[in-house]
Amino acid sequence: MICKCRFCQAAITQTLVDLGTTPLANSYLHVDDAAAIANERRFPLHVVVCNECWLVQTTETPSADTIFSHDYAYLSSWSAGWVAHAARYSRDMTARFGLDAASMVVEIASNDGYLLQHFVAQGIPVLGVEPAGHAASLAEEKGVSTQVLFFNEETATTLKAQGFAADLMAANNVLAHVPEIEDFIKGFQVLLKSDGVATFEFPHLASLLESVQFDTIYHEHYSYLSLTFMQRLMEKVGLVIFDIEKLPTHGGSLRVFVGHHGAHTVTENVARVQAAEDALHMNRVDGYVGLASKVEGILTEFRDFLVQVKAEGKTVAGYGAAAKGNTFINVASLDDADIAFVVDRNPCKQGTLLPGSHIPVFSPDEIITRRPDYLFILPWNIASEVIKQQSHIREWGGQFITAIPALQIH
Repeated sequence: MICKCRFCQAAITQTLVDLGTTPLANSYLHVDDAAAIANERRFPLHVVVCNECWLVQTTETPSADTIFSHDYAYLSSWSAGWVAHAARYSRDMTARFGLDAASMVVEIASNDGYLLQHFVAQGIPVLGVEPAGHAASLAEEKGVSTQVLFFNEETATTLKAQGFAADLMAANNVLAHVPEIEDFIKGFQVLLKSDGVATFEFPHLASLLESVQFDTIYHEHYSYLSLTFMQRLMEKVGLVIFDIEKLPTHGGSLRVFVGHHGAHTVTENVARVQAAEDALHMNRVDGYVGLASKVEGILTEFRDFLVQVKAEGKTVAGYGAAAKGNTFINVASLDDADIAFVVDRNPCKQGTLLPGSHIPVFSPDEIITRRPDYLFILPWNIASEVIKQQSHIREWGGQFITAIPALQIH
């Protein structure tokens, strides 16, 4: 296997993990669309490592238009924990950078306004940039001015010509979704004021490797990011990472603070995180060896658990029709004989079938109706939130399970 790096064009020969072929993780199927079900497409889910710039990336690049269509199903506001995270961010950034009614906050991939609504509430002008029309419409209903665009250097130049210039730019969990990542970052260089700040949040590749978070791998995530790579990326487009915060979100994330050269003092946090990555050999080939066998160990453990559950005549349902859950289910080759059904709070997902496995998705009320013995929490990163919300399953002896980084019964 030889392919070219999406960033530096170097030849790549090293595999991180090959998860076979799976459908797009957010391409839910309507139960009455027989043609879509019969013609469902699958793509290789193969992740490789560039030994020149250390960008970890998928070999396949389904078009962004295919993935982020008008009816893209993911809506940030359906996670109460994520909305609370956004509210804290708005308070912290407003205080740290002195934002007020004369400032401008721009979020890229602003989804349904889950974050910018908190700046609006403080009287701070905002602009959301969101490619999915449905999510953008929901944001507008919340008073969040939104333009339906894919962001890059060209669209940033257009926005600047319209009079926009940002004191603060936010991009939460979007970098992984961008195939042309350099062009994307160039847009921040264009739209950011000379003393402005851009923050990027992304799941830390170190967490994926250490906790075997293979289910965070799916086609919509073209890249898996480290500070080692991010330093190279920012340097190439003329920006500087000047601070970093480690976050618990998504199983372990980084929030990097970026600005123009000389605009901000670089903190010790940057060197500290870089040293931690160096200790994990994330700038060496041997740092990316051994993940595949760990993945197989997790899958074997879970399949053995299902065999035991079936032998006992018990049932398993899933909570959260999340993309990471679809990766896990498809890589494990599970279907509705293994997971009877999945529930999700998002009405857009209810009444659909999960991609690949065709497990039906219902509202959470189905849990009370059918009383499963086990509730498999697919978005394990919000397990504590789900366990609190669904604690009533204890009334009939129900238990919660998670599978990453190892099988755990809660």
